[in-house]
Amino acid sequence: MVAEMNVPKNEHTSNSMLAGVNSKLLTLPTILTLGRVAAVPLLVAAFYMDGWRGTVVTTSIFTIAAVTDWLDGYIARKMKMKSTFGAFLDPVADKLMVSATLVLLCTRPLEVAVFRQLPWLLIIPSITIIGREITMSALREWAASQGSKLLEAVAVNNLGKWKTATQMAALIILLATRDSSYGGPIILVGSGVVLLYISAGLALWSFVVYMKEIWKVLRR
Repeated sequence: MVAEMNVPKNEHTSNSMLAGVNSKLLTLPTILTLGRVAAVPLLVAAFYMDGWRGTVVTTSIFTIAAVTDWLDGYIARKMKMKSTFGAFLDPVADKLMVSATLVLLCTRPLEVAVFRQLPWLLIIPSITIIGREITMSALREWAASQGSKLLEAVAVNNLGKWKTATQMAALIILLATRDSSYGGPIILVGSGVVLLYISAGLALWSFVVYMKEIWKVLRR
């Protein structure tokens, strides 16, 4: 009789625990981050749409993703909705979106004369940025397994934030100006390329800073 009475109580406890786990996993910031992941295939599909519509849709998707990248972090801090799953997923979503956009721009560069003469112009910063992101992901994974001191050494710094800001601005400009039918000024395209190189430079600089911090911890 006691066992029979305990079954509903156990089921209620189990359901409560599952509800608690789900509420921690599916917070508003995490939902925004999942939206960015889901937007990657939409970005790829829109990129290969012909005409100005493809340009507008692609640029809009990337711009919204860039805004939600800032917004999910802001909401998580202000509303105290930080979670381990969200902290893991956020950089993954960013890297997927940025890497996909860089690869797309390299495979189908802007319809500007300089890109036909210098086909490597976007490839160099793209490889630099993607290579740095892959390396930093591996470093952070390793640091997490070694202890809090090393994890603090690879925490995001101001250089990393500036790198992200210039990177997002560069890619928005390059996506928006890739359709030659707009007849946009060359200086705007050039500013996008310059910002991308600045972002690549900041990526390398911040990587060197991270490596110095890691070396300091290891030498102690």
